[in-house]
Amino acid sequence: MPDTIISRCEAQGLRMTEQRRVIATILQESKDHPDVEELYARASKRDSGISLATVYRTVKLFEEAGILDKLEFGDGRARYEDAERDHHDHLIDLTTGKVIEFCDPEIEALQEKIAEKLGYDLKGHRLELYGVPRKTRS
Repeated sequence: MPDTIISRCEAQGLRMTEQRRVIATILQESKDHPDVEELYARASKRDSGISLATVYRTVKLFEEAGILDKLEFGDGRARYEDAERDHHDHLIDLTTGKVIEFCDPEIEALQEKIAEKLGYDLKGHRLELYGVPRKTRS
C-alpha cells in the first residue's frame, strides 16, 4: 500500500487537483485530529483560493475512498485522521477537547480474549475513553 495520502489517492485513481494535494498534505502532516474548519484554516494559509466547500468535498471524497477515518467524539465536530495510521485508541479530555492517542498491550490482549470467549475472531475495534484531568494535590 502506498505510504502517503496523495499516493493512495492516485493509486485509487482519484483526480488530484492542486487544492486536493494541499489538503492531503495538511492531513498527512497533522499530528492531531482536525475537523473541517481546522483543515480549512491550515489549507487556506498555503492556498488562499481554497474554499471551505472544497475542504468539505475533499474530506468526504477521501473518507468514501477509505483514505481517511471520520471520528466523532460527541462534541458535534467530525474529526479526521489518516486511515493507514498504526492502530491506536483515544482518550478525550472533556474539559479541553484534547484527543490523546494511546495503545496499551493489556487492553489489546483483553479485547482479543473477550472476542475469543464469545466465539469470535476480532477483526478490528475502536476504543474511546472520555475523562477529565485529576486534580493534583498541592
